[in-house]
Amino acid sequence: MSHQISGLSVAFRATGSSFSDFLADAAPDLLPGRRALPPTMATDLAPTATTIVAASYAGGVVMGGDRRATMGNYIAQRDIQKVYASDAFSVVGIAGSAGIAIEMVRLFSVELEHYEKIEGTSLSLDGKANRLATMIRGNLGAAMQGLAVVPLFAGVDPESADPTRPGRIFSYDVTGGVYEEYGFHAIGSGSVFAKGALKKVWAPDRDRAATVRAIVESLYDAAEDDSATGGPDLVRRLFPILYDVTAAGAERVPDAEVVQAAETVIAERTVAPRID
Repeated sequence: MSHQISGLSVAFRATGSSFSDFLADAAPDLLPGRRALPPTMATDLAPTATTIVAASYAGGVVMGGDRRATMGNYIAQRDIQKVYASDAFSVVGIAGSAGIAIEMVRLFSVELEHYEKIEGTSLSLDGKANRLATMIRGNLGAAMQGLAVVPLFAGVDPESADPTRPGRIFSYDVTGGVYEEYGFHAIGSGSVFAKGALKKVWAPDRDRAATVRAIVESLYDAAEDDSATGGPDLVRRLFPILYDVTAAGAERVPDAEVVQAAETVIAERTVAPRID
């Protein structure tokens, strides 16, 4: 920090609204994408998080994730949280290298808060989705070494006048490409199975309770066919974490509601199991 003004660097006196840009000037080594990369592929060196599912409904959008993180063929953690509220009206679910993903989500939340404080207004939902895309693009070097982060983003825009799309879902690729999904979407190693299950049980006119049930059931089905996805654990009392986003804000779905949905699915499968 060679340019000093009144004891502070120029970066601290800048008026830009991007916290990531400020960090790039003041302490670039703190950005996930600026760190030194391992000399070889690091796929099995860090826990990996999967699976994330999101579905819209008449009043908003619900996102949920299982609790398992894997490292190669080992279960690295059984109770990881993969879905977070990024601000008052949006949520983000992480898939990929867990440590980098969690750090990126925290930085993304600070980015949105910083913008709102500087500009006096919040970003539009499209603006938030594009900001997250920029952060993912900054991690491309690590992604090429096997430490990819590919989140799922969803939320509502309180200023939107389109009642047909109260909740919107955005997916990404490792280069930072952003794509809007319609109705529902899933990411992670169990995504194929989760999306297949959602096709059977999701409908745009379902209410919140039915959408919560659909997401829990899709994660249950994903866990049956994907070893990296953890199903409901009745012994340890570990169940998926879900967030609901409406025009009133983002809030975590109560554990009791998730448990009830999971136990209902398990009871139905016990009575009439689906045999492959």
